[in-house]
Formats: sequence, structure tokens, C-alpha cells
Amino acid sequence: MSLERAILEAVPALPAEKQQEVLNHAARLRDEAGSKSPFKTVRGLWADLGVSLSPEEIEQNQRDMWLNFPREDI
Repeated sequence: MSLERAILEAVPALPAEKQQEVLNHAARLRDEAGSKSPFKTVRGLWADLGVSLSPEEIEQNQRDMWLNFPREDI
């Protein structure tokens, strides 16, 4: 049985006030789901800052960042 079907079968067995609570809760959940803004990519976050990094600059920064990272395999 699908979740939707289970919900549809459970609601009629509830008293009217509980059915109203279910309806209110479902409306609140729907509103919350619609109000979340999508995540921005890093490129999207930087778009208004005028930052532009080339792949080479990113690679060099990664090398510099990991240069002194402790390693156990050597």
C-alpha cells in the first residue's frame, strides 16, 4: 500500500477535529516545502563579487592547502 493510500484511509476514521488538524498540518508542511530557497552553487554565490578563478588557480590553491597536511602513508 502506498503512503498516500494509507493516509487517505486513515483520515476518515478520525473525528472531525482531528481531520481538521491533519488538514492544517498538511497545509503547513506544503507551505514550508514551497518556501525553501534552492541551494546556490559556489559559482552562484560568487556571481556578484566579481571573483573569477581559473582551473589552474584552483589546482594551485588545492596543492598549497594540502602541502603540509600530515600523511600516514609515507
